[in-house]
Amino acid sequence: MVKQKALCAVVVALGCVSITTLILTLVHHHSVDLPYRMQYGMVFDAGSTHTSLYVYRWPGNKENYTGVVSQMLVCDVEGAGISSYADNPLAAGLSLEKCLNSAMAAIPVKQQRATPVYLGATAGMRILELKNSTQSNQVLEQVTKTIQGYPFDFQGARIVSGMEEGVYAWITVNYLQGGFIEYSYAGEWVHPKGRIIRGALDMGGASTQITFTPSQTVQDPASALGFKLYGYQYEVYTHSYLCYGKEQAMMQLQAHLLKTDGSTQTVEHPCYPLGYNLTLTLGDLYKSPCIARPVTFDPASEVTFTGTSNPQSCLNQMKNIVNLTDCALAPACGFNGVYQPPVNGNFLAFSTYYYTFNFLGLAPQSSLSKATRTIDAFCKRSWESLRTEYSDKDKYLRDYCATANYIMTILLDGYKFNETWENIYFQRQVADTDIGWTLGYMLNLTNLIPSDLPLVVTGVQRGQWTAGVICIVFAVLLSFTGILILWLWKPRDGRGDP
Repeated sequence: MVKQKALCAVVVALGCVSITTLILTLVHHHSVDLPYRMQYGMVFDAGSTHTSLYVYRWPGNKENYTGVVSQMLVCDVEGAGISSYADNPLAAGLSLEKCLNSAMAAIPVKQQRATPVYLGATAGMRILELKNSTQSNQVLEQVTKTIQGYPFDFQGARIVSGMEEGVYAWITVNYLQGGFIEYSYAGEWVHPKGRIIRGALDMGGASTQITFTPSQTVQDPASALGFKLYGYQYEVYTHSYLCYGKEQAMMQLQAHLLKTDGSTQTVEHPCYPLGYNLTLTLGDLYKSPCIARPVTFDPASEVTFTGTSNPQSCLNQMKNIVNLTDCALAPACGFNGVYQPPVNGNFLAFSTYYYTFNFLGLAPQSSLSKATRTIDAFCKRSWESLRTEYSDKDKYLRDYCATANYIMTILLDGYKFNETWENIYFQRQVADTDIGWTLGYMLNLTNLIPSDLPLVVTGVQRGQWTAGVICIVFAVLLSFTGILILWLWKPRDGRGDP
């Protein structure tokens, strides 16, 4: 009798313990992953002729430690590049405010303080640093103060090296072209099979860069760079030619023509259209450290360049400002005696390359013969005919002939694209995203920004509820069985327990 009652008590106890355990299990908090929130990043491209702000965003999770970044906003800063404010550094900082306000309107308020912002100054500030390091430091200090006045995570303002500029542009090109990563039919990011890695050709106002994956070992360690993206290692050749951007090249040409002519009053300019005249002071002409200046000259003296619309002479003059002969490792050279392995694969040419060739109707691609004919025909036109057809482009119109011939000299005689000309594509954007160094910079920095943790809520997952219901049913049945046994059980002698 005692044993039977004890057994029933055990059954009831087991049922109670089961119910209690289940309750404790269900009230335990479980994390449920929700979609990752977006992260944001900002990069100021402080170029030699202008400054632009690029705002990027990417999911909080990453693919092989690299964010999947897309362009969200582009804001062009009014005025010239920050290097032009050497004599008024405060104005350099104030010029950024309009674009910073635009970024505040675009980025969610709750994430602004977690949004990193960088300012990278390129060749214009490199040249100013060579000319007057005190002024360059003052400009950077003022833009720093302005950005720090906004609720973003300011990461610094600095001068980006030519090698960095070239490599980051190369990263941008291949990221946008899908060379690094692609979305598979299985719904996941994968490394593309048979991918095409392209080279990058960039030309700004004060420097020009070439970056590509060579088909042979790079002989000059100073021009080789290796890095890792999306879990894969890459080796590239890169070089930046300071003082050989479009604006500096045009000034070098003016100085060369003046020196050759020997006059300080009127000089013929074969690249300017017939009927066009430009007057400069010698102080303006020789203000850049990129320009070889006479030992003595009067900064206030003036010189007038008169256009002659002579395309062949224009092309020949370009070869005078680009050193194509000094090469210790001939023929493995670009220009100015700089080592370069043979160009390899397809290339995207952007910035000045694109704007010039697009204006001439040669973008995104053309044959070498068509490019030559088009440039020759354009350079023969007079200033009057050009103004009649392109009246709204006066700001750049005088330089298209000179810039086009300069580009042909760099690409053919410098980089040696003679046999591979049709491998060059002149583009400004890919997938609605601007081509330039800033996106590559942002992609590289996402390796340093911690992945955003997914948001969590408390609760119980569906599988746990299923198991819980089964346990509840079992525990309830077990408990009621024990209680029923106790209620139905009666002693054989009609009395209670002794």
